[in-house]
Amino acid sequence: MISCVVAHEGKRIFEIDPDGYAFNPKLFMVKTAAVSAPVQCRHCENPACMAACTSDAIKVINNVVLIDPKKCIGCKNCVIACPFGAVEIVETQEVQADGTVKKVANKCDLCAGLSDTPSCVRVCPTAALELVTEEALLESTAEKRRKAVTA
Repeated sequence: MISCVVAHEGKRIFEIDPDGYAFNPKLFMVKTAAVSAPVQCRHCENPACMAACTSDAIKVINNVVLIDPKKCIGCKNCVIACPFGAVEIVETQEVQADGTVKKVANKCDLCAGLSDTPSCVRVCPTAALELVTEEALLESTAEKRRKAVTA
């Protein structure tokens, strides 16, 4: 989660005022005594979050589902529509005309435009996270998967 914030803030977050940036990782962890797992966007082919968005803030660009925080009105329709629970509403640093803090939808963007590999994949201490491309998925035929399971 920290790697995600560092990648998106582009700052050395440990050296600046904690109130000087928004600590809004684009993934979050579910932890129990037995297991911990990231809750991340699956970048659906036909995203329910995008269909539910009333402000046209969600787009699919290069197979990545992206949210434009400038267009987002924080209505929570995408949060309700996401079948994976991967979208959440977060506060921004922006203050609106009525004096309230602007809230927007937030979710994994695969570090699009920031690096070739998502930061969470790059720093995962157990190498449990992997970015699977469409090409790799197509290469992994059902027969190969069955052989891998039985081997």
